[in-house]
Amino acid sequence: MTDGAQTTLTPLTPYQKRLFGFLSVATFFEGYDFLALSQVLPEICKVLDLADAEAGALVGFINLGTIAAFFLVRYADRWGRKRLLTITIGGYTLFTVATGLSWDVWSFLIFQFFARMFLIAEWATSMVYAAEEFPADRRGMVMGVIQAFSSLGSIVCAGVVPLFLKTAYGWRSVYLIGVIPLVMVAYARRGLKESQRFADQEIAPERPSIFRIWRTPYRKRVIQLGIIWGATYVCTQVAVTFWKIFAVEERGFTAEQVGMAIAIAAVASMPLVFYSGRLLDQIGRRYGALVIFSLGALGVLGCFRLHGQWMLTFALVFGIFGASAVLPVLNAYTAELFPTELRGDAFAWCNNIIGRIGYVGSPIAVGFAAQHIGWGAAVQFTVVGPLLAVALIFLWLPETKNRSLEETAKVDA
Repeated sequence: MTDGAQTTLTPLTPYQKRLFGFLSVATFFEGYDFLALSQVLPEICKVLDLADAEAGALVGFINLGTIAAFFLVRYADRWGRKRLLTITIGGYTLFTVATGLSWDVWSFLIFQFFARMFLIAEWATSMVYAAEEFPADRRGMVMGVIQAFSSLGSIVCAGVVPLFLKTAYGWRSVYLIGVIPLVMVAYARRGLKESQRFADQEIAPERPSIFRIWRTPYRKRVIQLGIIWGATYVCTQVAVTFWKIFAVEERGFTAEQVGMAIAIAAVASMPLVFYSGRLLDQIGRRYGALVIFSLGALGVLGCFRLHGQWMLTFALVFGIFGASAVLPVLNAYTAELFPTELRGDAFAWCNNIIGRIGYVGSPIAVGFAAQHIGWGAAVQFTVVGPLLAVALIFLWLPETKNRSLEETAKVDA
């Protein structure tokens, strides 16, 4: 389908609506877990007596789990989307609960490492599902709304963490609640079907090589998208993660003030995040990226530079928006620019290997820099990343708005 081919949106079938709801619930907990670490980090640092550099290293090593997710995500092309989604949701639930039972910094690190591994694999599989099962003219909207439910999970996390921290279990209760998604998914997964595009594929009997995509014409796209993912993560990964510790140490906020600011900013950002996917369907991936990445960069700059609770909260609205809304852009491109038989591999290489270098390296670098120049100055410098990413999108990537996956995945041999 090309631009202008129709004037009304393709209606969703009853099954597509149920799938839409299922994937939204699954990513809700991804958002909760993403924000949980930043919310409990100051308490963890106090309990474990960690310096700024050690806090950055802890986050960085935990985030190595997002790279390890590579070995799970690529099995979406082998086991199928449905099976892998069930496995990953169960895995991250179990390790999130285990985090609440950790007894020292090493057990906390190990359990969070595996929780992140399963969590990111679940998220990537959900996006592949969404790209393959919904019509081209609504693909951006669907992926945007599913990602927005991740932001909703962040809102809930921001709201409940201050309450949990006051309980007898303290920060542990933030993770012990992780048993909820396992119960919910056990019920919600009934009737879930395999992606039709995957079901129509002929699966080779032998296990494919881990490097198979590098022997195809798509290797250039892997490198390009991997660099764009990495440049984006350099900023978005640290912006939310370190904002609480910045606000407490450099702006004198209390835990309650931080919780209120994050909750208000997250709620205020929700309409923008929910609309971001629709924006991609209306003005296209490239110009949508220009709007989203620019607003996100300005938001991060403001929420680590300004003073005063309300000014910082206002800037944080756009910081949270940017950290969430860049993902539908890159998810859409990563799903659309590769064929069905390589889509899982493409996500694994672009996001989990190449892109996550920025995701893992950034908090470590920022943590060390913060010891010398403070959290605010260290994080502000990272806004270079998303600005570079959007420039590369215009330089390297085509417009894929309203085009079928079969059309967008074509590449010159």
